[in-house]
Amino acid sequence: MSLLPELRYPSVPELVGSAEALAVQEPGLCALRQVGRSRAGRPLHLLSVGHADRAVLVVAGAHANEPTGGSTLRVLAERVLAERELRADTSWHFLLCADPDGASLHTTPAPRSLLDYHLGFYRPTGAEQPEWSPSVLPPDRLPPETRALTAVIDELRPYLQVTLHGTDLGGSWVQLTKDVPGLAEPFGKSAAELHIPVETGASDAAGWPASGPGVHVMPGPESGVAYPSMPDDARHSTWYHVHRHGGLTAVVEVPMWASDLVGDPAPHPAPAAAMRRLAQRLLRDSLEVERVLAEALPRLDGADGPLLRAARWVLGLTPGLAADWIHTPPAGTTMAYVGSVDAFGRRLPLRAAAMLLRVLRETDDVAAPRLEQLVASWCDAFATRFRARWVPLEHQVEHQSRTVLAAARHARDQVG
Repeated sequence: MSLLPELRYPSVPELVGSAEALAVQEPGLCALRQVGRSRAGRPLHLLSVGHADRAVLVVAGAHANEPTGGSTLRVLAERVLAERELRADTSWHFLLCADPDGASLHTTPAPRSLLDYHLGFYRPTGAEQPEWSPSVLPPDRLPPETRALTAVIDELRPYLQVTLHGTDLGGSWVQLTKDVPGLAEPFGKSAAELHIPVETGASDAAGWPASGPGVHVMPGPESGVAYPSMPDDARHSTWYHVHRHGGLTAVVEVPMWASDLVGDPAPHPAPAAAMRRLAQRLLRDSLEVERVLAEALPRLDGADGPLLRAARWVLGLTPGLAADWIHTPPAGTTMAYVGSVDAFGRRLPLRAAAMLLRVLRETDDVAAPRLEQLVASWCDAFATRFRARWVPLEHQVEHQSRTVLAAARHARDQVG
């Protein structure tokens, strides 16, 4: 936990520079173009490799705090360019960063520890996230990043969209909008070879059917949702936009720090009691952050920047989520699922506290030292509870890359 990672995550300008170099190196195969602009006017770039009609779209940077995708995208583009068979009947298209504004605010390219990661943390509100905004906003209020992404999908009509995600601490898993038979085996083999745990009970996929360990298939529109209080619904996200063209989306998650506690498939002996405890802790920790916010707010002089908006949005989610957890746990609740919920419950108030701390530090507020102590202690408890171990960046990237290529191969076989 204390060692500096061997490599660091590239910035958006560095990703653009790499893509420009590829386009100059192989102008007959590669093309880099601008497909839109962010709310702040930053360009959104798409790198295309190959000319086949059948297309795969790979999206990085949908969440600013999940940096592995940029590294993976760069490696994938170079590999597709180097290996003719990968582009023989498929063109590959890489959206370098879906949220460059968010990426400019998350400021830990080489985190040495969970604390270092959180001291530069930023993740926007749901309405400001390009993939999730359609699930919480009407069509006429969608941000330009979302409109650019859906326009690319409509233009390319990919048989597969892969969006590269990650988690700070936990395991690896895949979410699919349609099943991809055969994907679970290479996914699990890759994770095992690279010593990355498979998160078999991911709370993000609570109640979803699984086609194999860690490979979850999103339920259809006729199904209910596991956490009714959460404002976002994956079925209304950009992940489903590709369905109108006959395609599907795979969301590939990899951890920065791994924990074997999220992979235990054994039944939990007392899930209801465990979920109640986790709900109570979530409320208690969130209330502690809310107290600091209430005390400091009069001194912030009406500040409403992205960090403060995001912190308040996270805090607003916790009461409903805690109530959802207290309801009857899913049938067959496993140790892995309770472990994933435990991590989720630690993560939310920690993120709110970390973003609020950045706001207070900017104004040298008197409450900052108190929040610094809180963030540090929660990071330490998180890492200790889950016996966190750093996953080398090259392993994060290799596993995510392998899973993307396996998804492309098996999904292609499925659609013919």
